[in-house]
Amino acid sequence: MYTLVRSIGFKQVLLEQVPVLVTSLVIAEIFYKFHSFTLECLAFLGTWYVLDLSIQFARRHLKQ
Repeated sequence: MYTLVRSIGFKQVLLEQVPVLVTSLVIAEIFYKFHSFTLECLAFLGTWYVLDLSIQFARRHLKQ
């Protein structure tokens, strides 16, 4: 987390990552019931990654 904040800045983390983080957390809480903390944590991180990737991809292509 420190590296993320340091590399893109605190304001950008708040504007870009926190909404995606919260959305991923809600999705994980509602849908992921693996009865294993590790599996649920990995699924949450994967969801966060895919959502962020999708948003960044859309932003890049909508700007052009």
